[in-house]
Amino acid sequence: MLQDIAAVTEHRVAEMLNRHSVGGLALGVVRDGRVEHFVGHGFADLAARTPISEDTAFRIASISKTFTAIAVMQLWERGLVDLDAPAGSYLKAFRLSPAKAGFRPATLRHLLTHTAGIGELRGPGDLLRANAGEGVKPGRPLPSLAEYYRRGLRVDAEPGTQWTYANHGFATLGQIVEDVSGEPFDRYLRERVFTPWGMNDTDLVRSERIRGRLATGYELRARGLKAVTDRERTTPGASSVCSTTRDMARYVSALLNGGTNAHGSAVKHTTLATMFAPHYQPDPRVPGMGLAFFRGEADGHRFVEHQGILPGFTSQLFVAPDDGIAVIALTNAAHRALLWLPAETEALLRQLIGLPEQTLRTDVPQRPEVWGELCGWYTLAGRITDVRARAMAGSAAEVFVRSGRLMLRSLTPVPTMLRGIPLCPDDENDPYVFRIDLSRFGIGKVRVVFGRDSAAGSTELHFVPIPLSMRKMAASRRRS
Repeated sequence: MLQDIAAVTEHRVAEMLNRHSVGGLALGVVRDGRVEHFVGHGFADLAARTPISEDTAFRIASISKTFTAIAVMQLWERGLVDLDAPAGSYLKAFRLSPAKAGFRPATLRHLLTHTAGIGELRGPGDLLRANAGEGVKPGRPLPSLAEYYRRGLRVDAEPGTQWTYANHGFATLGQIVEDVSGEPFDRYLRERVFTPWGMNDTDLVRSERIRGRLATGYELRARGLKAVTDRERTTPGASSVCSTTRDMARYVSALLNGGTNAHGSAVKHTTLATMFAPHYQPDPRVPGMGLAFFRGEADGHRFVEHQGILPGFTSQLFVAPDDGIAVIALTNAAHRALLWLPAETEALLRQLIGLPEQTLRTDVPQRPEVWGELCGWYTLAGRITDVRARAMAGSAAEVFVRSGRLMLRSLTPVPTMLRGIPLCPDDENDPYVFRIDLSRFGIGKVRVVFGRDSAAGSTELHFVPIPLSMRKMAASRRRS
């Protein structure tokens, strides 16, 4: 049962602002095709003292990927692309270059689920470049993707075998939309996605309709807010959209209503259902990826969501399609919001639906008989330059026993994770399902699932909801 939206939202946001340092926040709860309740906090521009409003434009960063996916699925509806055809057959501007000759071709479905084998960086040199090589200061020419990937975009892993979050994959999808449709990608999105849904203050480029209302991005320093260096993105299909809370409400209204809102329709109901369905699951107990959307589930309630992170901006979208409600949160100055904003918005949505808080269960007994199978060192597949994955999981992780409890520690600079945290049993019927408490980092209580890779014959560790997986090392390769 839905709770009192205004009261719950105001209370939750007040608690969030007490827990976390936030300079500017726009948060909207969407139901019945409109913003049911909006909370604006702080300033869009500190120097001008411009307050945050529903019409403040934010850089929504990686939520852009969901619009790129909508565009791809429009082409699919028209029969212009096949999700399981080689992506290279549609790509004219540059090549996808397999690291090994025997790799199967990467498909559109692989690109849409971050399983195309493309790494987070084009190469090691991007570690030394601003914004990992994806940022260009405004006023400087933005390279075309043909120029940006002129040496080809490297496919490092067999497509379909592992999940690696990659902006370059969605930049490729944006180029495919342009190559197949024959229209510039920004114009395609404006005319075929944003306009049909009444998103008049949303654009892929900094057009005149959004330039004057675009929030300044800040970082929180010891002496207050400092504006970040503003850069355009070289991977537009992955991260370049700017939008307002009002427009994003129109977007999620369409997501909640099968692709149609009060202004019009952009995709079919069945297409949206396909996008929300699982297309990559490393384990059946992991909700996994839809097409661009991360999937979640709580007590029988479905969620789809996406986060966006750029210097100075963090955004979060949580949609409960079966319950007809969504939460949008956009910030332009929030300390470490990439960690806590997803947990805070999910907690708000759960409360609005009437679900209980996530807790560590104390009624599920320890199962020492499986510990021998689980204990050992686990590593990530993929390149050492996949820095986002390694920042989330560490360069390696160990499962071990301490004082009669199963523990997980990660090789990260974070002392708590390096010392280890308890793996708390979370399912009385499944001894391989646990939960870890990362509340001190603002992340909340995260599910961890152990499974078996039958092909490789090794134990795997999976994180929920992000389908990030680690594989257990053979005994001879373990660290001492």
